[in-house]
Amino acid sequence: MAEQEVPIKTVHLFPLLDQKLIELLRSLSTDDWNRPTLAKLWTVKDIAAHLLDGNMRVISSAHQFAGDPPSNPINNYSDLVVFLNGLNATWVNAMKRVSPQLLTDLLETTGKQYSEIMTAADLFAPAPFSVAWAGEDESVNWFHIAREYTEKFHHQQQIREAVGKQGILTVELFYPCIDTFMCGLPHAYRTVNANAGTLIQITVTGEAGGNWYLLKMAEGWTLIKNAGSVPDTIVTLSPDIAWKAFTKGIDPQTALEASNISGNINLGENLFNMVAVMA
Repeated sequence: MAEQEVPIKTVHLFPLLDQKLIELLRSLSTDDWNRPTLAKLWTVKDIAAHLLDGNMRVISSAHQFAGDPPSNPINNYSDLVVFLNGLNATWVNAMKRVSPQLLTDLLETTGKQYSEIMTAADLFAPAPFSVAWAGEDESVNWFHIAREYTEKFHHQQQIREAVGKQGILTVELFYPCIDTFMCGLPHAYRTVNANAGTLIQITVTGEAGGNWYLLKMAEGWTLIKNAGSVPDTIVTLSPDIAWKAFTKGIDPQTALEASNISGNINLGENLFNMVAVMA
């Protein structure tokens, strides 16, 4: 029996992405750690603390430890976002008493354990958490892990943006992130009406970008590999605008004005309402 092909491969990238993060953090000045970021209320240090929280949760889960259950019922997506925001805030506030040096050391140590856990996972087994922003109630591990990769990628990019030190908007590291984000397109367009056969092309420019195609079928919108016909709408945006738009780093109108839409404008505009983070 042929081995299943993983649609988006990210497991092998965690060590490299973590290495880039540690190198970046060790290069920061005291002022850099306190700089504001696109994550609104969070500084550079706060984002680093949040990344450590992510490592700790995965490692603890691997130890079969779940922590305290939610104090309020989680009945829908909004409830889940409120719960996660509370967890995030509690951790980040506690980490304010921890030095940047210790925070970096802990990220380095836990990052290695985190990567080992991801490497050992059965990529086609049911995931512990669904990719809710893509509209899934249940997900398989490869998609869950790819979502985890986008979290690590975009938070590191937020730090890099804040301190003016680029370095990960590359084919190797950026493309798997944006490819994962695009998996949210059918869910983002679920309420958009169009005739069956309508085709939207999304182009992210540059060497690290690519083309994605969203096709309207009788049962809804679906991603397809190749166009097959002339698109009704083409949306073109840069990598910098793409990662910011899909993680609420910039508002939809700003992203729209920095991009280009040809064909059916209304169909293209909905792209900028997609959010590929829990928010």
